[in-house]
Amino acid sequence: MERAIIDDIELEYEVSGEGEPVLLIGHVLADALLPLTTEPALAGYQLVRYRKRGFGGSSPMPPPATIGQHAADAVALLEHLGLAPAHVIGASSGGSIALQLAVDHPDAAATLVLLEPSLLSLPSAQAVLAKAAPALEAYGDGRAADAVPMFLSAIGQMDRSECEALLEEHVPGAIARAVNDADALFGAEVPAVMAWSFGTAEGACIDVPVLSLRGADTDQLWLDIAALLRLCVRDVEECVVEGVGHLLQLQQPEPVARAIAEFLARHPMPATTAVGSTSM
Repeated sequence: MERAIIDDIELEYEVSGEGEPVLLIGHVLADALLPLTTEPALAGYQLVRYRKRGFGGSSPMPPPATIGQHAADAVALLEHLGLAPAHVIGASSGGSIALQLAVDHPDAAATLVLLEPSLLSLPSAQAVLAKAAPALEAYGDGRAADAVPMFLSAIGQMDRSECEALLEEHVPGAIARAVNDADALFGAEVPAVMAWSFGTAEGACIDVPVLSLRGADTDQLWLDIAALLRLCVRDVEECVVEGVGHLLQLQQPEPVARAIAEFLARHPMPATTAVGSTSM
């Protein structure tokens, strides 16, 4: 991956394809959205994938981290590359970052695509946190190699072996990299999502088209978040992917990419929008 030096931080990133720019914001896996970059449906777009601070070879994100800090980093990367505004895709905590980006930096997002953004202040989050509790305990006991796959399988609603096989199929080496990033995952990312809030005031600030994508078999939390988006955000389209849960872009990347491409085709960037070329 290339490295962008922005002020006093470095972010790993890669750019592929040509066309309207699309920023991909992952979650607690550094390369969570990697499967989308090879899907033919998105071949007509310039895809920008990066690793958030604290993940992979990007600069550390010392706690307390915030969703707003991650959003500012994402915008800074787009501006560094000369690719703002862009379509913005975020999954799980990356979806939370995408929402905050649209609130704090409205000129940077042309559209939002949200793959089950996470909001842990809702009552239904307690059930998800209860499932993840053994993973948090394992991390606290110094067992990161167990904690990471336990956490991912809990939020993905599948057993550990199934989850590990899925990740290795679509993102080889993902578990090992996530174990290396365990301090960022448990020490910064999870607390940042737990501290993040989103409601009617924030939703009223978002005036770009939004696609809310979710799995048909997802937990109640993400059903409630989808309902909140319908209530709070003016222009929301919804798409449900059958047979998948919270890790939908890993379980079924093809229909996810197709739904995204169809949405982006319905909401192209204005022809007058200046889109620069990347700079290293």
